[in-house]
Amino acid sequence: MRKVYILHENPEWTIHLTRRLDELSAPYETWDLAQGHLDLSSVPPEGVFYSRMSASSHTRDHRYAVEYTSSVLAWLESHGRRVINGSQALQIEVSKAHQAMALWRAGIPSPRTSIAVGEEQLMAAAQAFAGIPFIVKHNRAGKGLGVQLFRDTASLASMLAKGEYDAPVDGVWIVQEYIESPDATITRCEFVGGKFLYAVRVDTSEGFELCPADACQIGDMFCPVGEGGTRPKFEIVEGHPHEWIESYERMLAENGILVAGIESIRDRSGRVYTYDINTNTNYNSDAEARAGIFGMLEVATFLKSELDNLEGMATPHEEVPMR
Repeated sequence: MRKVYILHENPEWTIHLTRRLDELSAPYETWDLAQGHLDLSSVPPEGVFYSRMSASSHTRDHRYAVEYTSSVLAWLESHGRRVINGSQALQIEVSKAHQAMALWRAGIPSPRTSIAVGEEQLMAAAQAFAGIPFIVKHNRAGKGLGVQLFRDTASLASMLAKGEYDAPVDGVWIVQEYIESPDATITRCEFVGGKFLYAVRVDTSEGFELCPADACQIGDMFCPVGEGGTRPKFEIVEGHPHEWIESYERMLAENGILVAGIESIRDRSGRVYTYDINTNTNYNSDAEARAGIFGMLEVATFLKSELDNLEGMATPHEEVPMR
């Protein structure tokens, strides 16, 4: 029996999708890739494989989940399986540097960005931003972890001297031009099946560490989401006239990404800069309930349609369960 196979490392971010698949009576199986083993000479089952591996998996003590998933995806792709958000998408998910290059290749304006390994090289990279505010963050992060704003290089030097920081898990720092929003908001555009679904306005007045997932609202000290201040933290903007939607869709297609959230910011002059591509996208239920549109339902519907497209093909191979 062909199924939808959900590759993940965090059940709290998976249950929202499996509930929607249950609603649609779509057969599925979850593969938790936080750890495991795989006989590479075996033949994978037939079905649709959807990777929800996250760049922030290491923050949940799943240090090597990304590396393991990379090999599993290569195995699936070598057998010609239908993979949603496969190897190329995973590379972009776990690297801010790869995200920046994907945006530049597509001609989408994004902030000036440098990479550095080691404290001395981080300071050298920051010197090029002397005179303008800049952000330092981890190359592999997720949820905005590790993002810090500096107004000058002296502040960065002080932080490094005191050792008051967490080093990037892959050793790579990102140094990026700071784009200031006049109303302290960013826009996140959601895509399912490679097509625009909706745009959500996010209030960033409480900080950079943002995650729309409901799981982040309960017990995740690193992710201040939910309602705050005089406006909702997350608010879907109906009929959002984002001028870069078509370019986003082309960029996603060029990189084999079918489900994603893309974040951008508008500066004081009105220019839009795009700075983040999330291929393990999550949705905020409060914002969706107010707007009457539901991202995970759209994802489940898309996966079911992909599974339906496999019907009538050759007899499936014997299924080999993951361990």
